Amino acid sequence: MSLDALKADARKAAFARRKAAHGADPGTGAGHLSALLAGHRGVPLAGYMPIRTEIDPLPAMEEAAAHGPVAVPVIEAAGRPLQFARWEPGMEMVKGMFGAAIPARLDWVVPEIVIVPLVAFDRHGGRLGYGGGFYDRTLEGLRARGPVLAVGFAYAAQEADNLPLEPTDQPLDLIVTEAGVFEQG
Repeated sequence: MSLDALKADARKAAFARRKAAHGADPGTGAGHLSALLAGHRGVPLAGYMPIRTEIDPLPAMEEAAAHGPVAVPVIEAAGRPLQFARWEPGMEMVKGMFGAAIPARLDWVVPEIVIVPLVAFDRHGGRLGYGGGFYDRTLEGLRARGPVLAVGFAYAAQEADNLPLEPTDQPLDLIVTEAGVFEQG
């Protein structure tokens, strides 16, 4: 079976687990994320606007925005790294590529912490995304500039063993779920 087929199978299984976890989510998943970010007050942070059944980071992002710059990803084109635009609670948002909301006015930020959405993760920092490579390209570029903390944010049910990964897949430094914080290793 090809790597692409293995990834497709892994995504299908992980989407089903994520959907079930999302349906049972009482909305408290961001608590551990907030606690982690409290130790990094004022550091430029990139979160994301949740789509479909992604776990919601907005409560943690709102709290962080009171202490420093928070941004959300902007997809400019396929095959390119993400850019990050400053986000504030209640600001005007518009629809970006792939349906994710982006700020109506783009004020660019270079984050030092990136909260990364995902489809599946493993305890070794492996991440399976949607397949576009946006976060892999972005993290590679940011890490070439300096230290960046890549924090995967997901439901615990999205954990998997033996993810089909490639050398270009950028590892996560930490994974935060509604069950706690897991360090890479």
